[in-house]
Amino acid sequence: MLIMGGALMSYLSKTARFVVWICSKFTKNEIEQIVVGLSDVLENRNPEVKPKDDFKEKHPNYRNFVVDPKPPLTEPPEFKKKTSIRKTTGNS
Repeated sequence: MLIMGGALMSYLSKTARFVVWICSKFTKNEIEQIVVGLSDVLENRNPEVKPKDDFKEKHPNYRNFVVDPKPPLTEPPEFKKKTSIRKTTGNS
């Protein structure tokens, strides 16, 4: 049972609600034109219209990087030798 605008419609998916909305707004001939248009998009016969690419939503950090402005080291860094004298603070 489906009640438009009622609580029973909440169990339908987003796509199913969209189909119900289309059926309530358009005639059968208009819906057939919509189906033909969508088929053209799916089969790449309409290059001006592309389906939404959800790759960026699924992978938001893909190739999202920053290059370090400092160049890499060409030689190992020089380390200072540790002294054997311990620093004391004066607090005992």
